[in-house]
Amino acid sequence: MGSGRVVAVYGAYGHTGRFVVAELRERGHVPLLAGRDHDKLLAEAGPGLEARPASVDDPASLDRALDGAAAVINCAGPFATTAAPLVEAALRAGIPYVDVAAEIEANADTFAHFTDRARTAGTLVVPAMAFYGGLGDLLVTAAMGDWEAADEAHVAYGLSSWHPTAGTLAAGAVSGQRRGGRRVRYTGGRLEYHDDALPTLEWPFPDPLGPQSVIGEFTMADVVTVPSHLDIPEVRTYMTARAAADLFAPDPTAPTAVDERGRSAQTFVVDVRVRSGGTERRAAAAGQDIYAISAPLAVEAVERVLTGRTRTTGVASAGAVFDAPDFLRALSPHLSLHVPLDAQG
Repeated sequence: MGSGRVVAVYGAYGHTGRFVVAELRERGHVPLLAGRDHDKLLAEAGPGLEARPASVDDPASLDRALDGAAAVINCAGPFATTAAPLVEAALRAGIPYVDVAAEIEANADTFAHFTDRARTAGTLVVPAMAFYGGLGDLLVTAAMGDWEAADEAHVAYGLSSWHPTAGTLAAGAVSGQRRGGRRVRYTGGRLEYHDDALPTLEWPFPDPLGPQSVIGEFTMADVVTVPSHLDIPEVRTYMTARAAADLFAPDPTAPTAVDERGRSAQTFVVDVRVRSGGTERRAAAAGQDIYAISAPLAVEAVERVLTGRTRTTGVASAGAVFDAPDFLRALSPHLSLHVPLDAQG
């Protein structure tokens, strides 16, 4: 259980924000609800929870929102707009910052702009501590084991469906605008923008999912988090074709809750393979609802930061900050590890 620490949640009334607030309460922490919409905050607060309206274009309001908090979790996208102001506010408050950003460019900006300042302040900024960017990074780091480098890492997302939230769609639109409609991949040790068509291939997911048609170079935040601390020049991500079709449908539908926790019926398998020479290592995890799983990822990160179970300061991804196998084991109530973390091909 938690220590009763106050943790601010920016975007607390959003889809993922609600999961984060519930996870904090379940672990014994005290969520402090913050966000831009005063009415939505008050509606979400309920008995025993404090709501503090704050806008990213009003630094003083962010300072008031974080006053007394031990940490902040940013759940409000697009993160191209919210991440930098919230990191600045966390640095002023002297508290750690965690976000659930899936936006590639926003995460790259956080590393580029705040690494030195956060390290000098002796605090931690952990971007992409979520399903995209965080979970894949932990799995790749665990699969690497004692390797100091690898030739390539592959992260395949086996989603049964993908009903995107409004936040996901807004973030995707911002990313598309920043890229000028181009696609992005991580190759030769750097991000590369291109107009090539994306290939379709078959990926051999572990049972019970099995082989699935996937879109190759469906690039996610792992191309920022993984190479931020691991010597891997080629990082590639894949998405099941049916989930990609859901995302890009003319009128995509939002997630629908099917259980008491508010999770949707969506299931996922994240299958990771790293190769060094002729040796391959693999790790995979499965669970339910990509938005819901971001809550225990982010809250577990905050708990570990607040209790000193970290490996570095500054801006760092999940695999750099935490003991990856131990972190994954801690998520066992929410994740099933389908392949032993030390399995080798």
